[in-house]
Formats: sequence, C-alpha cells, structure tokens
Amino acid sequence: MLSEPSAVTVRATLPAVGAAIGEITERFYARLFAAHPELLRNLFNRGNQAAGTQRQALAGSIAAFATHLLDHPDQRPDAMLGRIAHKHASLGVAPEQYAVVHEHLFAAIVEVLGEAVTPEVAAAWDEVYWLMANALIAIEKRLYEESGEPGLRPWEVVERITETADVTTFRVRPVDSGTAVRGFRAGQYVSVGVTLPDGARQIRQYSLSGAPDESVRQFSVKRVHGDAATPDGEVSQHLHARVREGDVLELSEPYGDLVLGDAADRPLLLASAGIGVTPMVAMLAALAADGHGAPVTVVHGDRSPADHALRADHTSYTAKLPDAGVHFFYERDAEPGTRTGLVDLADVDVAPGTRAYLCGPLPFMRAIRTQLIDKGVSPADIHYEVFGPDLWLAAA
Repeated sequence: MLSEPSAVTVRATLPAVGAAIGEITERFYARLFAAHPELLRNLFNRGNQAAGTQRQALAGSIAAFATHLLDHPDQRPDAMLGRIAHKHASLGVAPEQYAVVHEHLFAAIVEVLGEAVTPEVAAAWDEVYWLMANALIAIEKRLYEESGEPGLRPWEVVERITETADVTTFRVRPVDSGTAVRGFRAGQYVSVGVTLPDGARQIRQYSLSGAPDESVRQFSVKRVHGDAATPDGEVSQHLHARVREGDVLELSEPYGDLVLGDAADRPLLLASAGIGVTPMVAMLAALAADGHGAPVTVVHGDRSPADHALRADHTSYTAKLPDAGVHFFYERDAEPGTRTGLVDLADVDVAPGTRAYLCGPLPFMRAIRTQLIDKGVSPADIHYEVFGPDLWLAAA
C-alpha cells in the first residue's frame, strides 16, 4: 500500500513523529478550531476536547495506522478503519472535510518538527495521510449508501423512562410520521444531536437499547458527572434535566461495528460494566428472538443493584435463552445469587470457541480481554465498543 521510498522515510521518521504526535495533535486542533470555530461548536465533542481525550485518540490512530503500513504492507487495518468510519458516518462527516484536516494537520507537523520536515518527509507522511483518508472516505460512502439517510433528522420524544438515579431511557419516533424507521443490528448506536442553552449544537453517540415497535427507537443515557479533571457531560446533563415527552431531538441512522454477526452455533460471552449494558441488552433481545441455542455467558459489573440500568431486561432476556449463565458483580449491596467486588472471570466457565463482546470503561475491558485470552479465547474473537474517543490504540 505504501510506496517503497515513502516506507523507508516513514520508518526512519516514525520515532520522531510518534514522540511529538501529542503536541502535533494539540496544535492541529488549535489551528482547526481557530479557522473553523463552528466545528467545535456544532460537531466536535467539547467535553472530549477539554479533557484531551480526542487528541489522544487521533494520535493513537495515526501512529497505529502508520505502524501497520510498515509491519503489514500487504494488508489494510480494516477493523480500525471501520470503527472510525462508523463514528464519522454517524456524525455526517463529508469527504471535503478531509482536505481541511490535512491542511491544519500538516501545518501543525511543520510547526512542531520544523526543518526536520524535508520535502521527502512531507511527501511520505502525505501519502500515509491520504491512504488513511481515502480508505475512510470509501468506507463512509458505502455506509451512507446503505443507510439511505445520511445526516441527522428530527425525532420526537414519545416516552421517558427513569431506569436508575443516573440513567434515563428515551423512546423516540420520527417527526415525519410518513418516514420509514429502518431496522438496526443489535449493538449499534445512533448519534443524538441537541441544541444547548448557549446555542451550540452538540452531538453524542448512544447505543440502541431496544425497539419497542417498528416505529420507535430507544436509547438509554447515563448522566455524566465530572470531577477535577473532566467536566460534567453537557449533553447527558441536558437530556436528563431538560428533555421531556414532546421535545424534538436529532438522530442519525444506526451505525457501529459491534454486532453479533453469524453467531448461530457459537458460544457467546457478553461482558459489560455500568452503562455498557445497553448494547448487551439489545444483543440478548436479538438472541432470544432468534432462538439462539448455543451457550451464552452474561457478565456485568456495577456499583450496586440499584445502579444496574436495564437490569430487569438484562435478566429476562437471558432467561429466555435455553443455555445461558448470568454473573452479576456489585461493589456493594450484592444480593443472593450475585457477587461482591469487581468483575473476575476466574470462576466463570468459558466454553471453547467462545466469541466475546465487551462494553464498558477501558480498564474493565482491558482486564476482561486479558482474562479471556488466558482462558484460551482467540484475540480475533474478542470485540469491544468504547463510549467516546477510542483510547484503546492510544493507550496500547
């Protein structure tokens, strides 16, 4: 994929670029938002920008893509590209925006690395960028064609359900009653757009936790409380405090690559923590509806039973499966039949050939992935979803 002269140059300069990539991405975003403030106001997640997590994710993806080109010249990292493309498609990213990113990213590279960016170095990294960008553009084009409805459209809130003190479920229906509601694959998410009190239009992704009927979509939102290092979740706080039945939100079509696939005869393990339960509940509903007969192991960790959102659905859908085991872990107030403490698979049987799906905080998923590999699960059979910027690569 990468030309031989560029590969030589990228290999020689990757350590320098990698060492400076954090500063490069910081300057990139500063330049981008100075030139296009509407992007921060109406597209990018302001909370992730303030916390620096989006910069980490961008840096990680660039470094991982360049490394993959060098280590596997005949392969394309489709798993990584697909995950990014699904997120971009849910936001309505357009091909022309890649040229804008290129302009400010390469200006930031020159600012940071200075005279080290010779014409040969610039040309090599330009090739890396456009290999990644054009691959994403192609995948996103296909996703838009499949969705039939790129961008966000208005949906009315028809029901609001309090699940826990910090989790609320919203059921929505298209404002245009004549608009068809496409089905979704269990595990997918939608982008939800809101207009905040300061007039900014912010967009977040939420997993679809169910579909009560063919005209309604359902997603569940955890209210994000900030701390000294991170701000409150401004969209989750807004949805909890201000959005009621009859209000209108903007929703994208469903996207996301954490889907069951062909699981008809495979043992499955669905592991979640906190609000990561949402795609797992949708998966369990789909498995129950399809009559899945192979073993299913359900694992979930939470602060307490009272904090376990969608617990009744989590339990009832699992009970409909003929060969399923449930393992709930709570940090406090554990009840009979549940366990106290953090999720630990030491005493959980994992069948040979298991395919695993993980969703929750990154430390939780890293720990579970390690335990699954120790139990003989192939890394290729472990799939995950990250809420927010994907820091898996950045922290790898």
